[in-house]
Amino acid sequence: MSKHNSLKSAATVGGKRSVLKRFERVKLMKERGDWKKGSSPVGLPKTKHEG
Repeated sequence: MSKHNSLKSAATVGGKRSVLKRFERVKLMKERGDWKKGSSPVGLPKTKHEG
């Protein structure tokens, strides 16, 4: 089953994501020093890209 043409074009347009995925947030928190060893990756605060 294929996707409708209107859905394909919307998916390729994309844009800058406003928030990071969980693994990206953990990585950024480790770089900033906010990550504590043994912390749970569930319930993290949403973090924006810096730049």
